[in-house]
Amino acid sequence: MPTVTLGALAGNFGRDLDRCVAKSVGIIEAAARDGVDLLVFPHATLGGYLGDLRDPSPDALPPALDPDGPELAAITAAAGDMTICIGYTEAGDGARYNTAVCLTGDGVLGVHRKVHQPVDEPAHYGAGAHFRAFDTPVGRLGMLIDYDKTFPESARSLALDGAQVVATLSAWPASVTDRAARLPADRQSRLFDLYDCARAAENQLFVVASNQTGVMGALRFLGQAKVVGPGGEILAATRSKGGLALAEVDIGAEITRSRRVLDHLGERRPETYTTSTAPERTPPCA
Repeated sequence: MPTVTLGALAGNFGRDLDRCVAKSVGIIEAAARDGVDLLVFPHATLGGYLGDLRDPSPDALPPALDPDGPELAAITAAAGDMTICIGYTEAGDGARYNTAVCLTGDGVLGVHRKVHQPVDEPAHYGAGAHFRAFDTPVGRLGMLIDYDKTFPESARSLALDGAQVVATLSAWPASVTDRAARLPADRQSRLFDLYDCARAAENQLFVVASNQTGVMGALRFLGQAKVVGPGGEILAATRSKGGLALAEVDIGAEITRSRRVLDHLGERRPETYTTSTAPERTPPCA
């Protein structure tokens, strides 16, 4: 495969659906002029994210969209040959889901519903049940949403399913309990970058990480969109500002080179790993 240009977006997207769609289409058109092959939007691009992680009001939740509705249809129409990953709140199966969809102008290539739900999300959203990779024009790809990337098993599941690229779509805020005066000093800022780099290095693949910027309710989002190489090195980044991080890479060649001596997937010892799904909890002290 020839070199491709991977793009990770940091941007602010709120509740105004018409504005979100129009802004997304404009970004797609600009990215096409820049020769972008894969464009990863933040989570909750269409309709915004929660304004509070702790007991959000049901009246303040993002709008739940029909996957076959006009919003995603407009993104598909604009996509053309570009592969696009974009996040929204999905209305499906009688529940709401934090969902990411990957598509081109020819239609949907893959869908991921957020599996790991922090704080009070489970009270308002259904949870996804699997991690699956799928084929795209830029290579085999998998998606994670927000908190999913905190868990090494998430990206590892995609890598074992053949993913060469993992798109991590986020609406990741600064700490809600111990916020720093400056975003770069916030502990969540450090963790957000750490998870992206670790997931790439552990699995020797590319991570294309997007994020929201700005403020929604009580949450202040970090930005820090980036493209990470299979050695865990950040190839391009926006830091805390809005913008598009771009990296031109040869996906197959770079992954092959990273695995030439040390092949993390091939040298695993699954028979030695615990299969317990839930650690035994230690009772609290009296």
